[in-house]
Amino acid sequence: MGAVISLSHSVNFQLLGLLCFLFTTVLDGTVANSNEANRPASSVSKGRYLLHASNCISCHTDFKNSGPLLGGGRAIVTEFGTFFSPNITSDPVYGIGKWTFEDFESAVTKGVSPQGHHYYPAFPYTSYTGITTADLRDLWSYLMSVPQSAAINRSHQIRFPFSFRPALLFWKKIFFSPMKFQSNPEESEDWNRGFYLVATLGHCRECHTPRNLFGAVKTKDAYSGAKSKVTDEKIPNITPDLESGIGAWNKEDITWFLETGFLPDGDVAGGIMAEVIEQSTSFLTPSDRNSIAIFLNSLSPVHNPSFIEQSNIDSAEENW
Repeated sequence: MGAVISLSHSVNFQLLGLLCFLFTTVLDGTVANSNEANRPASSVSKGRYLLHASNCISCHTDFKNSGPLLGGGRAIVTEFGTFFSPNITSDPVYGIGKWTFEDFESAVTKGVSPQGHHYYPAFPYTSYTGITTADLRDLWSYLMSVPQSAAINRSHQIRFPFSFRPALLFWKKIFFSPMKFQSNPEESEDWNRGFYLVATLGHCRECHTPRNLFGAVKTKDAYSGAKSKVTDEKIPNITPDLESGIGAWNKEDITWFLETGFLPDGDVAGGIMAEVIEQSTSFLTPSDRNSIAIFLNSLSPVHNPSFIEQSNIDSAEENW
């Protein structure tokens, strides 16, 4: 999240970003904004949990170069150029310390900066748009409690015409409709919680769904897996398809994987997913991981032949 926000990792801009990831360490921070100093501790605590659930730390922390937590600067190499994640600490000059809550809400749920600029859809506001106002306030409280970093934001290196930011307005008019999350009264409380965690906070479809030529997700193929045009990396199919997805996984397989990174066959997740587990899903409560499993198991299976190698019909799991 933040000013000029981008993907997490060297994945295809169209695969977005993964996403965006969260906090690995317990922060000793002091409250940087006097207006937030009197916020209830419970709000800050809830915000920290939500940031883990929203999976933002890896996008906004340059671990490769030992950058400060949430200080930005992470390079995201895409087919359109290189994006650099922004500083989202409460620093008033280089971070978001001068933002109001309304600025934050507009950025996260509408993809619009305080200056009225449109963010690239590499920042998954297309999923975050559903975050409830209460959760946004808690997220804001926590961000304002994080120690300031004076890390300077780097300019994106995007080739024309993709560097023409005003064109994003037209993209949004075609492919983006802001809306708050709404529970499905026909489903259980656990299912609805899983839906919120997967589709909104975790923004899982941003990585696990193929995209069209304009970088918008193909809704009919949601969660069926995708492939990076830059790294040739495959983002797995997480629908219950027996051949190309996780149809052979039971609920316990999913929750154990989200907690530890171990697949049902004993292998371990690598790459981006390993980071997601380390920084995000391993921090979730058992109840929330269970809700995610319930929701994923309820999806309609989508067969994706690209995840089945002719030489080994069981190799789909190797994409993890």
